[in-house]
Amino acid sequence: MTQQPGLRNGLRKIIHIDMDAFFASVEQRDHPELRGKPVAVGSASARGVVAAASYEARKYGVRSAMASVTAKRRCPDLIFVKHRFDVYREISRQIRAIFFTHSDLVEPLSLDEAYIDVTHDKMGIGNATRIAEMIRAEIKKQTGLTASAGVSYNKFIAKIASDQNKPDGICVIKPHQGADFVARLPVRRFFGVGPKTAERMAALGIHSGADLRAQSEAFLRQHFGKSAGYLYRASRGVDHREVKPDRIRKSVGGERTYASDLVSEGDLEDALEKIIDIVWNSIEKAGAHGRTVTLKAKYADFRQITRSRSLDRNVEDKAEFAAIGRELLTSIMPVENGVRLLGLTLANLEGVEEKDEGKPVDEAGQAMFEF
Repeated sequence: MTQQPGLRNGLRKIIHIDMDAFFASVEQRDHPELRGKPVAVGSASARGVVAAASYEARKYGVRSAMASVTAKRRCPDLIFVKHRFDVYREISRQIRAIFFTHSDLVEPLSLDEAYIDVTHDKMGIGNATRIAEMIRAEIKKQTGLTASAGVSYNKFIAKIASDQNKPDGICVIKPHQGADFVARLPVRRFFGVGPKTAERMAALGIHSGADLRAQSEAFLRQHFGKSAGYLYRASRGVDHREVKPDRIRKSVGGERTYASDLVSEGDLEDALEKIIDIVWNSIEKAGAHGRTVTLKAKYADFRQITRSRSLDRNVEDKAEFAAIGRELLTSIMPVENGVRLLGLTLANLEGVEEKDEGKPVDEAGQAMFEF
């Protein structure tokens, strides 16, 4: 790696701040009667989805993006509360203002998490761990909420470290500790390694970062294609990505692969409704506004199609987003082969020029998930 000016030994000081159960914690803060109880932000309806869960609820296995009926089955005493995204956004702005007192290099990933590069911090403190503790203390003082922090020399490790001692914790991984820290991680903790990829890795005898590191880049390319370079570097604790405060998010969306192919119109419509709920929650969490809705479908024979509709203005609300999604689904029916994957995306986001669309983007540029 070419050393950038001002970087000591080419290394950075990166902090990843992640609020603890953000939405649910805000609700417990503002409604004392909810404190200490299992809380889910979302709808309890038959087609509802959990947007966030308190730590009391997580003990029962309740997680975000889980169907509400499943969450209620796991935790019969679960209390559902309606989301208040305007409140969450305002608190997020307050928290980001704290970040900017220490560095202009702040890269938000969502309302409740961000990277901060403090290699050259504004206050001249010079100690990333101390800065992270100051940030956490100030967040608690101003908002009454807790945050966890990961401190390391790159984004990959800092993000994983922030999850190590949750809630209300901090984890510091120094440069000489990075490779060993990554070696002990299960492969599922690596960004981009979902359940199916983890299964493929397990079949190859790859279960941990150490197992990944033992493979050649050629072997990884043979089995995991374009992800090979990332996996090869990450398994060695290497990540050269910079914190980019001008990060451009190109789209927000989600997709789901089904164990059994969907054939009937009723099954497809039910599947789409669940995706609409989950994706719109993600859109609201990201504070995204866009003009183009795209439906993605992959058939049983792996043939893939997309259908899009663009407006001359931003999609107004969830109802309009859902209506466009249903219209796009209707356009591909009836299906003959069965659908194994279905996805929905909001793109052409506010502030993104049209010429940027369709280009590959990294973790920081696109919010697309498989659930």
